[in-house]
Amino acid sequence: MKRFFFSLIALAMLASCDQQNNHKANVALIEQYVKAVEELDYESIENVLDASYLGLGPSIGDSIRKPEVIETMKINFEHLYENIDYDRSRSIAVTIPDGPEKGEWVSTWAELTITYKEDQNRVRLWTNSIYQIENGKIIKSYTFYNEADAMEQLGYVFINPDDL
Repeated sequence: MKRFFFSLIALAMLASCDQQNNHKANVALIEQYVKAVEELDYESIENVLDASYLGLGPSIGDSIRKPEVIETMKINFEHLYENIDYDRSRSIAVTIPDGPEKGEWVSTWAELTITYKEDQNRVRLWTNSIYQIENGKIIKSYTFYNEADAMEQLGYVFINPDDL
């Protein structure tokens, strides 16, 4: 009976170590992705995204697939952005053991600074991205930030139509 009990403890410890190693590898993958975005390393971005990748957000109706990610980034950096910096970025990995969102996830929050090309205006945003990882690739992400905050920082003014 003691052997059985100690075997169960050993198995639990091994499973915990495996999960910690997975979590470290998953966080490292997201750090690699963030670095690739900052450096405009499209090849690395393409390498970490799974062929079936789906990105959702920040708005309810926003979604993007892997080929669109690369194309959109190229257009934005050619015409709009000078650079994007992830300041004070932090990540945490979790495993969801069951249910519809079962799997390995990494949540990253950061203070993001976007510098625009022509006028060098800067926008600073608090962002949260949550990535689902499978077989060492990002298969899904949810991104959240306040789009109105970005627009206000660029000089846009919001007017309630009822006030007109």
